[in-house]
Amino acid sequence: MSALGKVVRAGVGRKRVQTLVMVLTTMMSVTACILAVGLLVAARGPYQRSFTDQHGAHLNVLYDPTAASPDRLAAAAHAPGVTASAGPYPAVTVRPRSGEGTELPPPGSLLPPMTLVGRAQDGPLDGLRITTGRWVAGPGEVVLPDGRSPLAVGDGMQFPDLPGHPTLKVVGLASSVSWSADGWIAPEQVAGLTAPGTTAAAQYLYRFARAGTDAEVEADHAALAAAVPAGALVRATSYRPAQQEADRTASTFVPFVTAFGVLGLAMSVLIIGVVVSGAVTAATRRIGILKSLGFTPAQVARAYVGQALIPAGTGTALGVLGGNVLSVPVLGIARKALRGGLLGIPLWVDLAVPLAALAAVTGTALVPALRAGRLRTVEALAVGRTAPGAKRAAALAARGGPGDAGAPGLSARVRHGIGRLPVPRSLSLGLASPFNRPGRSATTGAAVVLGTAGVTLCVGLTLSLGLLQEGLEAGRGGKVVVQAPIEGGTKPAEQVDEAAVARAIDARAGTAAWYSSVPAQAAVAGNTGRSEVVAFSGDVSRAGYQLVSGRWFGGPGEVVVGSAFLRANQAKVGDTVTLTDHGRTTPARITGEVLATEDFVYVDRATLAPLGGAVAAEAIAFHIDLTPGTDPKTYADALDGAVRPMGLSAEPGEQHVNIVVLAMNTLAGVLTLLLSAVAGLGVLNTVLLDTRERVHDLGVLKALGMSPRQTVGMVLTSVCGSGLVAGLIGVPLGVAVHHWVMPAMARAAGIGVPDADLGVFGPSVVGPLVLGGVALALLGAALPATWAARTRTVTALRTE
Repeated sequence: MSALGKVVRAGVGRKRVQTLVMVLTTMMSVTACILAVGLLVAARGPYQRSFTDQHGAHLNVLYDPTAASPDRLAAAAHAPGVTASAGPYPAVTVRPRSGEGTELPPPGSLLPPMTLVGRAQDGPLDGLRITTGRWVAGPGEVVLPDGRSPLAVGDGMQFPDLPGHPTLKVVGLASSVSWSADGWIAPEQVAGLTAPGTTAAAQYLYRFARAGTDAEVEADHAALAAAVPAGALVRATSYRPAQQEADRTASTFVPFVTAFGVLGLAMSVLIIGVVVSGAVTAATRRIGILKSLGFTPAQVARAYVGQALIPAGTGTALGVLGGNVLSVPVLGIARKALRGGLLGIPLWVDLAVPLAALAAVTGTALVPALRAGRLRTVEALAVGRTAPGAKRAAALAARGGPGDAGAPGLSARVRHGIGRLPVPRSLSLGLASPFNRPGRSATTGAAVVLGTAGVTLCVGLTLSLGLLQEGLEAGRGGKVVVQAPIEGGTKPAEQVDEAAVARAIDARAGTAAWYSSVPAQAAVAGNTGRSEVVAFSGDVSRAGYQLVSGRWFGGPGEVVVGSAFLRANQAKVGDTVTLTDHGRTTPARITGEVLATEDFVYVDRATLAPLGGAVAAEAIAFHIDLTPGTDPKTYADALDGAVRPMGLSAEPGEQHVNIVVLAMNTLAGVLTLLLSAVAGLGVLNTVLLDTRERVHDLGVLKALGMSPRQTVGMVLTSVCGSGLVAGLIGVPLGVAVHHWVMPAMARAAGIGVPDADLGVFGPSVVGPLVLGGVALALLGAALPATWAARTRTVTALRTE
């Protein structure tokens, strides 16, 4: 081994604690960066990747086999623009009811119409991916689409109107990138689900050379319709709604992943710079010794860059491994939320991030190594043996300069001022310690600032997303819901006596308030979207709807609408819309924009009175809020007995878990933990360097009577000031990033953000977050403080 190699190996092995800190710092930094970049890549275009992987279809077409021969239908695969096709698959459209044992919806509830297709799991187009459960093994089983299924695995569905009253059990959930069906069954099951006198449809799947826009898909649809006899093409479903929903969901991830990625990258560069630069600077005297032995400045620089690269390279390798291991559960959650995307970190990310990290280490180490290498031997020896506060004076003295004869610098005056504070001497020494190395302390403080900002952003996102989810779920339930079956029951739904239901609810102990909702047949004149009018009566203030702007309607003649309605109709709060039904019209003014992803128009039921029979009585729902301490299940069971004779049922309200919100909170939490660990390691390294540089001074203080407890207090106090300042700066920075990220995410999702969902940083939140900067700094300084307290006085005095 060459002399230079021995120097590098000895330098790495001699300072084991510092080497370990450098390994851990680079490992955490690289892990955080790989995870952030991987998430950012996963959030960009996940649908297109899934569409390619699963051989998605641009159009899913149902043909009437009685209107065209099989050969004529097969010939449609040669229509202009068709590049691939699959089929025919037998398909039937049914209206099932929920089976026995189903909790939500209750057994016997009428489910939405479903198109069930008999096919195998794999095929030339639209390969299906099982996400939960298994594929169908034969008749009597069904697989439903993940994310769009009204039932869960293990639930059942009934068909009481079909001969033999067939039933199906849900055995799995599958992902269809084309939304090609509402469920999949065994092909031999189709005949048993086909109503007498009807024929099962034939489904074909198609891909086209041009299908990137709605207009191109419509042209492809027209080409297929022209290739078969008139009336043979019953229905064509485009992949575009699935793509738009997936892209909208994915785009909501980009702003917050970008914010965390930028914070992580900036913090990683800062901390790596502090660790490497401190390691080289602390070895100045050793550099002088090497120069006295004949090493050239270039050899000295290469030696200390090598000493930095060895632990940094180890940490980088471990960081790549850790990032890929951690990506399995994290990207798994993201994949479920995005309904597609990456299963692992791309190879180019595993290569680019380590190269960037090692380049940062090399550049950071090279600057102080070259600077030290240019020192004359006597200067390096003099600076290396001198306490940090006097190193500049020693260097000047070695050159024959004025030394410390001049006026004291700013840091010296600050330390003198701190020494006059009415606090124990050990604490004042700790408070003055950052001014011994102001540059190093400032850089570490900046890392703590970014760590505090990351924690603030995570807390703000968690609180805001929770409130946002509550607002989006408003109206979908209460603590108890009294629901009229869409059809069936002991009494037809249109004969429900609402007054009797209201009396039963009001008479029940535990009722706090209630309101009713009902879809209306009324439409909005000139509406360019697909708006659904929903009418309310009762105390709607308990529904939990959140307003982005304006106010809730106050009575007849007023409506509130969702962001989708305003965007589709180029309307604004204050405009007047016209509600219409069967030739009758009534004006209504938009008083507010409600938080909703659906294109809803909310009105008071009295607003629809001029339209006559505009309110459809089926599907009336009563949403009940309970007094504190009332058990929803007990209340619902008691109320159910009173409303059953009216054709209704009472059930506890559903609690929905939004997978997108869950994924975002999980990702933010993981990234915040990594950033906090990096910041804590940066503090640990800085305090460790300062303590080792001042170990002789520490021995003098111990000889003068400083106890171990006072030593710990001095070291911990040295980071309290910078931690507090970091909290005071980092929290406002995190709030500012939060106020940018949340609206950006909302815009991507096509909604606005209510002020209440942004204003989550009250005093009870900000106070602990500011102190979190101090806590983060104290955690980083805990180990060096313990080491300093345990150092023997004799050992410290002998150390230079």
